[in-house]
Amino acid sequence: MSEHPIEGLMITAMNSIQDMIDVNTIIGEPIETSNNIVIIPISKVSFGFAAGGSEFKGETIDEYTKKDKEEAIQYRLPFGGGSGAGVTINPIAFLVIQANNVKLMPVNHASSLDKLLDYVPDLIEKTNNIMNRCMQNRKEETNKILKEMQNKHNKSMKKEEEDKKAIENKIEEEVKKAKKPEEVTYEFEYDETIEDE
Repeated sequence: MSEHPIEGLMITAMNSIQDMIDVNTIIGEPIETSNNIVIIPISKVSFGFAAGGSEFKGETIDEYTKKDKEEAIQYRLPFGGGSGAGVTINPIAFLVIQANNVKLMPVNHASSLDKLLDYVPDLIEKTNNIMNRCMQNRKEETNKILKEMQNKHNKSMKKEEEDKKAIENKIEEEVKKAKKPEEVTYEFEYDETIEDE
């Protein structure tokens, strides 16, 4: 059985829709920015399709095959028909991929509250970063103070050690002096005259 003319119209229209819409229409091509952020557009695609046609009975009757009760009759009737398709593409969101973060940013918000809720994770992340920086600064300051105190303690211990050594050296010298007998020189006069009694 030969193909009906309306089938050709439908196949042509469907092929055209297939050429217009592919996966990249819904999930767009990634866009990479200079600071290594990747943005992927996400769209909503809607399409409609219609086809219709009619056979006319009229003056020109020519070969068209029709089976009625086991007999084939050849007729050729004029055919009129048409098909149409419509496609709408609406961007609905953007997928933003950063180094440690993935966000879905919708294009339209139903209410102000929705928009506000979209910014809450950013606010929490920024607050967390600020608190981490403050804690890091305090830790660095504490380490600096501890280092200074350690240096002062080391200097005082070194000085104490030097003073102790100096005192020990003095004591040793004094002990050596005390142990060493002093040379005593005696002076006396010898008189060789003998006295008579």
